[in-house]
Amino acid sequence: EASVCQADVTSESDCQRIVETCLDRYGELHILFNNVGIAGSGKVTEIEDEVWNRALDGNLKSAVLTSKYAVPKMVEGGGGSIIHLSSIDGIRAGGSTNVPYSVAKGGLITLTKAMAVHHGRDNIRVNCIAPGHIHAPFVADFPNELRKLRQKAGPLGTEGNAWDVAWAAVFLASTEARWISGVILPIDAGLLAATPL
Repeated sequence: EASVCQADVTSESDCQRIVETCLDRYGELHILFNNVGIAGSGKVTEIEDEVWNRALDGNLKSAVLTSKYAVPKMVEGGGGSIIHLSSIDGIRAGGSTNVPYSVAKGGLITLTKAMAVHHGRDNIRVNCIAPGHIHAPFVADFPNELRKLRQKAGPLGTEGNAWDVAWAAVFLASTEARWISGVILPIDAGLLAATPL
C-alpha cells in the first residue's frame, strides 16, 4: 500500500509532519528510508553558496530531521530500521567534480555509524546503501558515451537500476537483517573492489 504526503524535507516542521502523518495513517513507525538525491557540482574552488546549501540540506539535513522525529516513535513502538541512501561518491572521489554532493553523501555515512551506535540499545538498526552507476532519472540525460564508460567501470560490466537499490533496502528493512547495523552497503557491480588500470 502506498500513501503520499507532500513535504519539503529540508523543513523541520515538514519532517515532523511526515512522521505524524505516518502514525495517523498506520498507527506505528518501524521503517524509515531516507531516499533523497540532490545534485551538487563543482570543485571546492568553484562551489557556489546556493549549490552547497541545496546539496547539504537536501541530502543530509533531510535525513537528520526525519530521523529526529522518527527515532522517538520507533522507540515507542519497540524498534525499527533506518536506511540512508548515500552514494559511492560519498566513499571515494568519482569521475565528476561534485564536491557538494559527495560531501553530503559522505556525511550520511558518518550519520549512519553514529546513529547505529546511539540507538542500537533502542532496538533501532541504522544502515546505509551506497549505489554506484545506476541508470535512473537522476542521470537520464547522460550521453551514451558516458553510460558506456560507467558500464565498463565495474567488474560486472553493467549499469544497475532502481530495483537493485530497492531490493537492498527491502532486505535491510526486514527482520532477516535483524543483526545488521552500522553497515555501508555498496550496490556498485563490484566497482569499489576494483583498481583502475
